[in-house]
Amino acid sequence: MDIISHALWCRVVAGRKSKKYFWWAFAFGLFPDAASFGILMAARILNIASGPDWSNGRPDASLVPQFVHILYNLTHSFITFGLIFLLVWWLLRKPFWPLAAWGFHIFLDIPSHSYQFFPTPFLWPFSSFEINGINWGEPIVFIPNLIFLILLYAVWGASWWKKSKI
Repeated sequence: MDIISHALWCRVVAGRKSKKYFWWAFAFGLFPDAASFGILMAARILNIASGPDWSNGRPDASLVPQFVHILYNLTHSFITFGLIFLLVWWLLRKPFWPLAAWGFHIFLDIPSHSYQFFPTPFLWPFSSFEINGINWGEPIVFIPNLIFLILLYAVWGASWWKKSKI
């Protein structure tokens, strides 16, 4: 799934409690991709890393630097997410629900990534099992995703507006 859709879905799923939670959920929805491909993009902008040419679409995954693969595995694993979620729960002595947006990001990626480019390693490091989903850029996935997000935010916005008028 694209990074903006991740953030928008995660805002609604894990960030409805308060404005602060809303933005935390948005950030954790971005986190797995920002911590892998975002670092590559920043490094390329700063000319401290090289990477493949994206001008003609997705490059071959073997051309993506190894550190991105490592970070992608780490940030797209339910195992990593679960350990961090439990650690934060233990430290705060209560669950920090906006962090669940990270887990939801992984959940959304599983069916929307194919074997062709970075399938989701959701059981890493215990298993290399991955699901060959339908690429999120395909119209059969992208268009319904966009429609559902628009409808969801319209309903949510109308509900919020109605409550604020009372």
